[in-house]
Amino acid sequence: MSRITTTRRGLLKGGATLGAGLALPTIFTSPAAAYLNEPKGSTVTLGFNVPQTGPYADEGADELRAYLLAVEHLNGEGDGGMMNTFSSKALKGNGILGKKVTYVTGDTQTKSDAARASAKSMIEKDGAVMITGGSSSGVAVAVQALCQEAGVIFMAGLTHSNDTTGKDRKANGFRHFFNGYMSGAALAPVLEKMYGKDRRAYHLTADYNWGWTQQESIAAATEAKGWETVNNVTTPLTTTDFSSYVAPVLNSGADVLVLNHYGGNMINSLTSAVQFGLRDKVVNGKNFEIVVPLYSRLMARGAGENVKGIFGSTNWHWSLTDAGSKAFVKSFGEKYGFPPSQAAHTVYCQTLLYADACERAGTFNPCGVVEALEGFKFDGLGNGATEYRAEDHQCFKDVLVVKGKENPTSEFDVLEIVEVTPREQVEYAPDHEMFSGGALGTCNPGA
Repeated sequence: MSRITTTRRGLLKGGATLGAGLALPTIFTSPAAAYLNEPKGSTVTLGFNVPQTGPYADEGADELRAYLLAVEHLNGEGDGGMMNTFSSKALKGNGILGKKVTYVTGDTQTKSDAARASAKSMIEKDGAVMITGGSSSGVAVAVQALCQEAGVIFMAGLTHSNDTTGKDRKANGFRHFFNGYMSGAALAPVLEKMYGKDRRAYHLTADYNWGWTQQESIAAATEAKGWETVNNVTTPLTTTDFSSYVAPVLNSGADVLVLNHYGGNMINSLTSAVQFGLRDKVVNGKNFEIVVPLYSRLMARGAGENVKGIFGSTNWHWSLTDAGSKAFVKSFGEKYGFPPSQAAHTVYCQTLLYADACERAGTFNPCGVVEALEGFKFDGLGNGATEYRAEDHQCFKDVLVVKGKENPTSEFDVLEIVEVTPREQVEYAPDHEMFSGGALGTCNPGA
């Protein structure tokens, strides 16, 4: 573990006023109530738990960059980034509740046991009041459960499985990132428009809870448009050579390959599919197509030429022109020399949202933070009008459908936005069958 601090340089100034209809909670848990890891001195410690090794390490590196930037902004350093555009004006650039923000880091290794161990250490040894991060739903579910048991808040990083705010939802956990159902709901209409109704899809799926729920979601959404799912084959997360999985697709009768993979897995499986010549095939009288339901700019950059023209969905993209996105891209770009990924954007937002909830609640008490976030409606963080739904702690906002750019202008300009899917198209009932089987429970303050 490493502890890093930043020094306050000045108070944040400026910012837009709260948008109409974005009501704030007004009744919170008493600040005097006992809770775990109450900060006693002049600082407060946050725990950043990310994959620094393993197949999602690129995502983890960008998450750490964004966390450092968020801490700087919270402590009054830099230009303030999205604190200037955030509809809530509770953050003042003087830390959180007047305490300078410090942090500790851990390596999840994209393994649930390692992630739980590092989170546990940050809570018990370092006094972290909040844990955040991760680029795997298996890790997120495990760490969220640990935080619920321990009595601290978990602000999830990249976790796309329906289970995180479905059957494994927890009162102490919150997700800003979208999920598999939302990807399917946004992507299927575009795929129907581009490729037609009569399609036969072969799925390769990462063998853990994200892959399972992503595959279930995209299959259901495309089958509702007339597609047939001819096979679904699961692949271990540790797979690097996908040739033995791709080869059977050639004789399956499928004319679409759906890669329910992420990070290095997606780069390697897509590369294998292209090497087998799938994109040059004509099957069932149709050009063979490949779909990547969950995209990131880091993955697209890693896959290079192979992503051109391939459709997928993403939570956010640096080319968005709203004020919040432009402010974040400017801050991140000036600090690191390149644009941020959706991973960076998500965890930066989660850090600001946690700090803002503490300010509005007037306490670090997890139960006060939960009350401040449940049903919280906000804007100015790059995804348009957004709500943290009280029933499951899932954020609802617009979803982006993207495709690999045919003529990129740089190594970072590899995806283009095809459609901004409105929130109402991707929203679902809290008791939807893909999200049932779990109970949110009650907040645990850990004391």
